[in-house]
Amino acid sequence: MADTQENRDSGANGPSNDGSGDGPPASSRRNPVLAHMMQNKIETTLWFTRIFTVVCSVVFLLPIFGGNPHSFYQRALIAAAATSALRLHQRVPVVQLNMAFLRDLFAEDASHYLMYCIIFLNTYPLTISLIPVFMFALLHACSFTKTILNLMGPASLMFVRNMITKLEAQQVNILRFIASTEILLMPVIVILIFSGKCSLFLPFIYYRFLSLRYTSRRNPYNRQLFSEFNQTALYLCNKPQCPQFIRTICYKAIGFITRLAPVVPTS
Repeated sequence: MADTQENRDSGANGPSNDGSGDGPPASSRRNPVLAHMMQNKIETTLWFTRIFTVVCSVVFLLPIFGGNPHSFYQRALIAAAATSALRLHQRVPVVQLNMAFLRDLFAEDASHYLMYCIIFLNTYPLTISLIPVFMFALLHACSFTKTILNLMGPASLMFVRNMITKLEAQQVNILRFIASTEILLMPVIVILIFSGKCSLFLPFIYYRFLSLRYTSRRNPYNRQLFSEFNQTALYLCNKPQCPQFIRTICYKAIGFITRLAPVVPTS
């Protein structure tokens, strides 16, 4: 990072490499990456929790390192919950005991995924439930990683730079994939009830999460995917090849899901 006027003045009087004096440590002045991390402690912490989420998710999905897969599943969700809690603290730093504060709190995407992590933390391990937290952690870690690489040098770790460029180019597709995974988790949860692998109350709690995602101010992809799924289902039902009893069931299911859709705020 750029030196302060005090450091430049002291440098003009003579070199000082022993780290003594009132300025920052010599190691920080020599290492721009460390200096940037020290100046952006919250963003650095978020970066570490996101990287840890990615690593634990990969180890759970590909158990090539041994250990208990369920523990890595829980660690990934705990790290994602820590990320969401810290991000929520950034967005809503002042706690107030009123309804306006609660509305602002639950309007934040970070609160949605804090709820998501709590929901699945003590349930039967679902591989599909790790996909959203893994993809969000990977995607959001790219920006800080790119800053670190730029501080390391313009030609540092080119393969990582190329991966980040490809991920950023596919950002919209990744967000749409995450939204579709959030939606498809609901029927998976309902099926797991009959196998005894999840609580009877889990669909009702997860419905609340889906409602929050549907009304998200920052992420419209959940609403878009619901609309596209609805149009696709209607298109298939209206085909002449579709049996009448299946068409009737689909119409009733579409009507039921449409009535459950929350009202989206206009502002």
